[in-house]
Amino acid sequence: MKTIKIKLLVFLALIALVSISCNNDDDTPSQQPQTIASIAKANSNLSSLVAALEKAGLTATLNSSGSYTVFAPTNTAFSAFLSANGYANLDAVPAAALKEILLNHVLSTKVKSTEITTGYVKTLAKGGASATNTISMYIEKGTAVDINGGKTNGGGTVTTADIEASNGVIHIVDGVIALPTIVNHAIANKNFTTLVAALTYNPASGFAGILSGTASSPFTVFAPTNAAFTSFLTETGFSGLPAIPANVLETTLKYHVVAGANVQSSALTNGQVVSTFAGQNFTIGLTGGAKITDASDRVSTIVATDVQCSNGIIHVIDKVLLPEF
Repeated sequence: MKTIKIKLLVFLALIALVSISCNNDDDTPSQQPQTIASIAKANSNLSSLVAALEKAGLTATLNSSGSYTVFAPTNTAFSAFLSANGYANLDAVPAAALKEILLNHVLSTKVKSTEITTGYVKTLAKGGASATNTISMYIEKGTAVDINGGKTNGGGTVTTADIEASNGVIHIVDGVIALPTIVNHAIANKNFTTLVAALTYNPASGFAGILSGTASSPFTVFAPTNAAFTSFLTETGFSGLPAIPANVLETTLKYHVVAGANVQSSALTNGQVVSTFAGQNFTIGLTGGAKITDASDRVSTIVATDVQCSNGIIHVIDKVLLPEF
């Protein structure tokens, strides 16, 4: 009988211990993910970003609920940015300009590294070309993830991906991502290597400099792809860019540019006559898809639209437009 009582007491004691253990587990708060701003603050390698967010008044935004993607530049990236732009420190950067630069690192949706694909996305930044259309970012996903062509083109490369936050995700990058110009975006996209070569072929024309700047901006550029240039060379019989007379190449390039207007695709109308930088016109057609009829009565299809740059906008076309000569 005594043995039975002892066993019963031991059994009851075990139940009590298990109960206490369970209660203690219940009392332990679960680890909740921190906000993007909090995670950045806890990372000593992102202290310059934290200071920049404070100066620009964006800390509260990245502390709030939401679903953001932030490409976060390191302290080294900020040091390089300040040096390249002649700023002694972050305090020397105008707050309004700093805010737009930082917003150029932020997407309004959460995109993990497994969801990243090559192509254009929209940031939260606005350049001087449009009051409504936010700046485009070009992501090239290969063995690495390059933003806007990498550091040499005012962009960056992801070095650490998928830092989870309660309000989104952080990808650390090795460069401060500047607001891209038309030329920056052309360089970033490998489908425009021939266009870039054409823009820079004759430095005396200064054409690349014009499309990198703000004089006569904003610009609307109808940008032919590499395949479009290949077809153009075959059609015209030129063996390559060096074979094209300088005046012909310059006039042809200018025929793809509208100066003084940031013309979004929504503003294009059927039968619209567009005046170009070359002093000649072409006509927009919207029946059966957006198309352009050039001065030689050739038809090009607009295959992608509204790549917003800091000094204008790009629409992609599948044929080089030919002006009159």
